Amino acid sequence: MMRLFVVLVLLGISSMGKAQGSISNDTLVTEQSLRDSIADSFIRTIDESYTQWSQEFQREMEYVDSTFLMENFRQVPYFPDSVYLYRLDSLNSAITLSYNNIVRNFIELYTVKKRQQLATMLGLSEYYFPLFEEVLAANSMPLELKYLPVIESALNPVARSRARACGLWQFMYPTGKMYKLEINSYIDERYDPARATEAAICYLKDLYNIYGDWILVIAAYNCGPGNVNKAIRRSGGKKNYWDIYYHLPRETRGYVPAFIAAMYSFNYYKEHNIYPIESTLPRLCDTVIIEKALHFDQICKNMEVSVEELRDINPQYIKDIIPAGFGKAYVLKMPYNYVSGFIDNQDSIFAYKRKVYFDDSDRTANPNERFKKYAYVSGVSGDKARLVYTVKSGDVPGAIAAKFNVRLADLKYWNNLNRKMTIRVGQKLVIYVSAKKANQYKNKATYAGKVTNETDAPKVETIDGEFVYYTVKKGENLWSIAKKYPGVSNKDIMRWNGISESKVKDIRPGQKLKIKI
Repeated sequence: MMRLFVVLVLLGISSMGKAQGSISNDTLVTEQSLRDSIADSFIRTIDESYTQWSQEFQREMEYVDSTFLMENFRQVPYFPDSVYLYRLDSLNSAITLSYNNIVRNFIELYTVKKRQQLATMLGLSEYYFPLFEEVLAANSMPLELKYLPVIESALNPVARSRARACGLWQFMYPTGKMYKLEINSYIDERYDPARATEAAICYLKDLYNIYGDWILVIAAYNCGPGNVNKAIRRSGGKKNYWDIYYHLPRETRGYVPAFIAAMYSFNYYKEHNIYPIESTLPRLCDTVIIEKALHFDQICKNMEVSVEELRDINPQYIKDIIPAGFGKAYVLKMPYNYVSGFIDNQDSIFAYKRKVYFDDSDRTANPNERFKKYAYVSGVSGDKARLVYTVKSGDVPGAIAAKFNVRLADLKYWNNLNRKMTIRVGQKLVIYVSAKKANQYKNKATYAGKVTNETDAPKVETIDGEFVYYTVKKGENLWSIAKKYPGVSNKDIMRWNGISESKVKDIRPGQKLKIKI
């Protein structure tokens, strides 16, 4: 009894001692020098997570205002260290739970300074803990490990640290990929509570195979096995967490105490007059397999479920798109009461504005097949007049463009001029001007008709990037075909297709002619 009294005094504990139970040697760490402050980054994690759910808390507080619960919530009880020790021992944890000043600081952080945040996390735990426990039990691992996401992310499923760790279990990108989590432009399974939990349990199991001690595993989960191995070497090969404590990174020193404090707070919140804030997450959910790409909006426009609800329980789909298809299926989680409606209406859901959400017209795009989809006249808007100008001696392309007040680049485009823009006397050049201004150019060029940008271009088949095939229609001749292509003459068509003067009259409907574009 005297030994117990001395130990309690060293810890700054009341001489009343421990109310019940016994204290093992492994449970107590008596160094008075263990007074590290709580890292700012840890407090920031709790606060940032709470910000996301603060509106729910305010609504709950308004509901219970001026009631017995609210009055109790405002009362913050004080307990001596002996009570904390007794309560930790009473948990009968498979993981050794030590107690010291640092652990007490973290307990007070949760139960005194961050009471509202703890109340919010308690509500979220009712949704997430059953998932964690199921996977842990299936792998014969301590269920107490479910408290790791509490200190990692404050149970915020979309948490993202400044080091870019993501999700409930705060996976870094390399570790996530190592444990087969899919991460791309549309899906990040680090945010998927189910897949991330499975990966985290595999990671914890691998760490336990290295250390054989759950406290060291928890430390290694935070700072990586490399830092824990360095701390073990620097301490002379010791493998007790408290023996290597001062050789660990400063932030990791508080990680294990925070874990112990979280476990305490989640089991004894009632004793501290704290009450869970019920989360907006649905209690009952079911899953459907999606085998074709689907947007959340397609679901919400056809069912009475909001995009926010789908995002809350499917945070892995980072752009509201389920990228299924081509033999790959994904799971969509939905509130239980919506699943049957989705199944009954899935055909109309998938079909809803399909081309708006998933336009796959460019999936096998070939620019040659799209050449001159419309007879677009570059550089001129509205109705156009097609003029034909005959090159005279001394003409140069720049002067011709200026004469008709058009861009030199457009003149080149309309007439397929080469890079040097070589022209010859007598050559016919096509020029497009506004139909309203056609009369002012009647003395400079020949009027050849009116066109619009919506005029259908000739239907052609592409040969390669330089030529297309044109199919001759009934009543057409080389001259009428040439007019369909700016800068192309009937002589050009004859040359490209090896047609002599004597064979011109033999052109027949259905014949295919090569046209240089």
